[in-house]
Amino acid sequence: MDRIELRVLKLRPAALLPARGTPHASGLDLYACLAAPLVLRRAPQLVPTGIAIEFPAGYDAQVRPRSGLSSKGVGVAFGTVDADYRGELFVTMWVFGDLETHEIRHGDRIAQLVVAPLAPLALLEVTELADTQRGAAGHGSTGR
Repeated sequence: MDRIELRVLKLRPAALLPARGTPHASGLDLYACLAAPLVLRRAPQLVPTGIAIEFPAGYDAQVRPRSGLSSKGVGVAFGTVDADYRGELFVTMWVFGDLETHEIRHGDRIAQLVVAPLAPLALLEVTELADTQRGAAGHGSTGR
C-alpha cells in the first residue's frame, strides 16, 4: 500500500501533533488544545485540537472515540473530515451514564483520527435490489 501524507498545521503554538500510541495503532491520538481546563457535562461541547489537516482526495479521515474514555462515561461523536476541509479539528464530547462531569485539560488525549482509502464508487439507481436471507430486517435482527 502506498504511503500518503497527512499534513498537519498547528493553529496555535501549544497544539500537539497527532501521534500513534503504539507502532501498530490504527488511529492517531488527538489532543485537547485548551488555555484553561474544560468541564464536560451532558450537553455536547466542541473541544478544540488546535490543528488543521490536509490529506489527498480519495481518502477519508474519521474522528473516533477512545475506548478508555468511553469506558469511563465520556462520549465522543464519530465524525468525518472531508478531504477539502481546512479548518480546525474539533471533537464533540459529553458525559453519559452515572458520570456528571469530566474535566479535560490541555494535552489530554480526547479522540483518535483514522485515515483510510475510500472505495471507488458509482451510484446506480435501480428498480429493485437482490434478495438476501436477512432482507429488510433492521436493528437487532441478527441475534445476540
